[in-house]
Amino acid sequence: MHLDGAGHALDTAPSGWRSRTPVLAYGSNACPSKITWLRTQLGLTGPVVAARVQCTGLAAVWAAGLRERDGQRPATLTALPGVAEDHFVWFATPEQLAVLDVCEGRGNRYDLATLDNADIRLDGVLLSGVHAYVGAAPVRFPLLVNGSPVRVADVAQADAASLIGEPAAGHGLACTVLPPEQTFS
Repeated sequence: MHLDGAGHALDTAPSGWRSRTPVLAYGSNACPSKITWLRTQLGLTGPVVAARVQCTGLAAVWAAGLRERDGQRPATLTALPGVAEDHFVWFATPEQLAVLDVCEGRGNRYDLATLDNADIRLDGVLLSGVHAYVGAAPVRFPLLVNGSPVRVADVAQADAASLIGEPAAGHGLACTVLPPEQTFS
């Protein structure tokens, strides 16, 4: 759990945290400094409850476009059969989801979607109803270099901005995109 600029054990998390909306956090959204940035720049409030999960068949990869604010290449999510990666799931409140929507440019750069039949496990237990921000436009679809996506695990962000390739036709994930006007309460 992230609160007051520090990490805390889950046993100190507020009661009912498992009833929050589970959102897969990959790339910078899994980084404590990003959570602090969301607090100072976008008004994120409350404890951020997150747990490490094991994901099979999907991967964080570098997006085709660069971020306007800093020229860095952001991460995006894609289907990648046979690949297993560790990420985090935020158990987000409606207010935290609203902040993430702004940060991710929901409905423009990224869509919020429910991952259909995703193999995401917390301590070996399959989670259902996990949401994720998935590419909504070619600039946030996976970058294909020599026809293949480039995993975040394989190339450092400092090197990712100089990659040259083409945007994939889409993210390839089995998911249900939620309309931008849908909020959680």
